Amino acid sequence: MYKVIQASRLYEQIVQQIEESIHKGELVEGSQLPAERDLAVQFGVSRTAVREAIKALQEKGLVDSFPGRGTFVTNGTSNSMRRSLDQIIKSGEPNGWAYLVEVREILEPEIAAMAAVRATEQDLAAMREALEVMDNSEQDSDAFIEADLDFHLALAEAAANPIVLSLIDSIVGMLREQRLRIFQIGGGPQRGQYHHRQILEAIQRCDAQGARAAMQAHLSQVREDSRNTPGN
Repeated sequence: MYKVIQASRLYEQIVQQIEESIHKGELVEGSQLPAERDLAVQFGVSRTAVREAIKALQEKGLVDSFPGRGTFVTNGTSNSMRRSLDQIIKSGEPNGWAYLVEVREILEPEIAAMAAVRATEQDLAAMREALEVMDNSEQDSDAFIEADLDFHLALAEAAANPIVLSLIDSIVGMLREQRLRIFQIGGGPQRGQYHHRQILEAIQRCDAQGARAAMQAHLSQVREDSRNTPGN
């Protein structure tokens, strides 16, 4: 798919080729790039050059990388929105975390209700897998938080509305930081898991009202735990 790189400034040429693949439609939004090692082989360069290229593509808003999941072609608009939203938290806005919970309370109960009606078996399998990883990672904050994000992204995917998915994707960075803070509170992960199971069980029953209520209960717990995190 790609040409071997032969000149200097290797990473820029990698960026150019991947960017061309995106613009030509050979790589579409949601496409996963090969692993770093595989890209290095395809381009005939070092993994360092590949890492620099991925970093440059992220800065352009063309891809996003998730630890343990890989690098995906993304929506530039979504990335721009994400950077703007992240800045609200980084700027020290005193009500930033409360605002995030408020936005989630507006969006996620209806996302859960939509997922209960529209989820495919593949969507359900992704949610079950995320729950299992969380069950086995209560002492590993990084693994737990990534699986938690996977669960909520799988919900957004199950809603089968690309705008909804883009909105949730735009706040992933903020959600990761919020979860890290809550993870450090005694019993936080366990409380989250209880609610995740209630949400999944309602979706498996195709119970939109139950899924909505379960998500509302989950976010009430998130709001309460957020109040108890350091700095609040």
